[in-house]
Amino acid sequence: MLLSTSVILRADEGMWLINMIEKGLAVKMQEKGLKLDPNVLYDENAVSISDAVVSLAFSCTGSMISNDGLMITNHHCAYSDVHALSTPEHNYLEDGFWAMDRSKELPVKREGIFYLKKVIDVTTEVQALKDSLHPEGKVFGMRKVYSIIETKYQKMYEGQGEVSCASMWSGNKYYMALYAIYKDVRLVAAPPVSIASYGGEVDNWEWPQHKGDFAIYRIYTAPDGSPAEYSPDNIPMKPKNILKVSTEGFKPGDFTMVIGYPGRTDRYASSFGVTNIEKLANPIEASLGKGQMQIIDGWMNSDPNIRLKYADYYFSLTNVQEIREGEIYCYNRFKVAQIKKEQEKQMQAWIMSDTTRADKWGNLMTLLEQKYRDVAPIEKQIGYYRETLVRGVRFHSILNQTERFARDIDRKGKTSFVLADNENYLELINDAYDQIDVRVEKDLTSYAFREFFANVDSAFWGKYLCELYDRMGGDTEKINNYVWDNSIFGSEEVLMRYVTQNHTLAEYQADPMIMVGWSTKMLGLNQQKAKLEMGTTVSQLEKQYKDVLYFMRKDQGIPQYPDANSTMRLTYGTVCDLQPIDGVTVRYHTTPKGILEKYDPDRYIYTLKPELKRLYESKNWGRWADAGTGELHVNFLTDNDITGGNSGSPVLNGNGELIGLAFDGNKESLAGDTYFDPAMNRCVCVDIRYVMWILDKYAGMNYIVEEILGQQ
Repeated sequence: MLLSTSVILRADEGMWLINMIEKGLAVKMQEKGLKLDPNVLYDENAVSISDAVVSLAFSCTGSMISNDGLMITNHHCAYSDVHALSTPEHNYLEDGFWAMDRSKELPVKREGIFYLKKVIDVTTEVQALKDSLHPEGKVFGMRKVYSIIETKYQKMYEGQGEVSCASMWSGNKYYMALYAIYKDVRLVAAPPVSIASYGGEVDNWEWPQHKGDFAIYRIYTAPDGSPAEYSPDNIPMKPKNILKVSTEGFKPGDFTMVIGYPGRTDRYASSFGVTNIEKLANPIEASLGKGQMQIIDGWMNSDPNIRLKYADYYFSLTNVQEIREGEIYCYNRFKVAQIKKEQEKQMQAWIMSDTTRADKWGNLMTLLEQKYRDVAPIEKQIGYYRETLVRGVRFHSILNQTERFARDIDRKGKTSFVLADNENYLELINDAYDQIDVRVEKDLTSYAFREFFANVDSAFWGKYLCELYDRMGGDTEKINNYVWDNSIFGSEEVLMRYVTQNHTLAEYQADPMIMVGWSTKMLGLNQQKAKLEMGTTVSQLEKQYKDVLYFMRKDQGIPQYPDANSTMRLTYGTVCDLQPIDGVTVRYHTTPKGILEKYDPDRYIYTLKPELKRLYESKNWGRWADAGTGELHVNFLTDNDITGGNSGSPVLNGNGELIGLAFDGNKESLAGDTYFDPAMNRCVCVDIRYVMWILDKYAGMNYIVEEILGQQ
């Protein structure tokens, strides 16, 4: 059994907790090529490698690369910031942004940069808290438990940062992390999308790639070095540690290590859960996402102003859609559900080998299979509703804000009011309309109506949608036109006129668009799902499944890592080639030659600025060329185990030096949230030497180049 289990959990798989580098893991890393003492990777009482790695509000990862607060991450992690700073006159997405001195750096609005200070095992306290609530007969969820334990530790570390408690191994361990949060963050460098996102969505999750996916910020602190909100009096941060940039290069087989904040994985999911994703959830999301992309892409190609407005949203939409399609492909190709079924045979044998375990979990697999089968029909309804009238309609924010403000005024006893008297409301609505084009939104709602009525059972439409459907004879285009033509939200001008007049809450709620939103609610669908689950939910059974797997592996002495949950992790591997299909091998790196081969002035994603094209053609790589090939290396592959949230993570060599940034995976790795295949899973990275070449030769940011290299 130990031998067969090792086929599932291989040595190089794993996003290991940075604060729990066990001796066996350290030895394996050293065998792969780690030259550092593993103790310097994390040490809350001394300077360590982890002190140079930060989280961008747990959506991406960054690295400190200068003693004056420079932080590097991916361009796609900075995309929203660059988009927010861009205007038609100064389009930093298209032209790039380069602060030629510190006075030109632009403040950005973000939640902050999170800096890990320490990790505390609070498992015993959390379990005791959970046990104390049971005898009192209190109904509670883990949110309440987290609130209590985090409040306690927040008081203990008052003035030192913010705390966050995270569950590991499905609630079998709990760790409290203390973070310092830096809010004064300023953009320093961001290449144009023709560099950062060369190949666009077509090249995402593919290999070869040729993206200069990087951006640089500077973090500022109060004069005393403490975290602070933006102020012109603030000074550049003096980080506890920085990463040295290596220009020495690397070759296949060389050790690599990635430290970052991977978001979410579900590696311990059951075969039934994987089948549900492959056959039901993902096909809905992928199909509807593709339809929405086609609508937006058509409008963006027709008008550069629309492209600017929708670039950020479209970027996110394409990324998710490609992931969902890729997961379907990989689940089928690698037979992930079948691999997990073999695992479940081992789990069942382990359960039945002990009477206590058999009494507790003996029928778990049967119950899980039946429960997924029971809820599949309603899950399909929920999926179509969520991806059409919820996620598929961007107009919700305007509708919700209008109704919320009107309701708040009504509660204060004003039955008739002028909504425009509220300056906060006007600011929110003006901002919302600035980010959309009504023509695009009308096409998106038309598509949403068509797919909703075709795929969601009429029992869940609600009264108003049923009336509209009957009145319009089932013609969804007529329904869409009626709603838009008779709504005050059909244009900003009409809405602004309306809100400057006296109206009641009832009049606002009678608007066709608001009535559509109220007609169908997730609550009714969830209530139907609860009836089908009959007390024991799918998630509760999956929790038991993960408990069994955890305890079985613990019993057998098999090393195991917890699922990713936005806590700091380490993964190790090597630089390597890829054999994506039988008979094909692709090399580990790309060069500007591939950029010029893809160049197509008639395709937006493969265009180049003339001055950049000339630079590539000149082959003036300078000190950034690879010593072995004489070429400038652009992107490279490793077999590190990563997922979303690792974007921007430092890729380190055996000496702990920065050789690149993780920014993508290959399409063969897209089952990675539930299954890792060491032969196929790859981490796609931008070579740090390409980053430095862009800063040096293209942007002319010599002072930044020297700041990065001169302080190390």
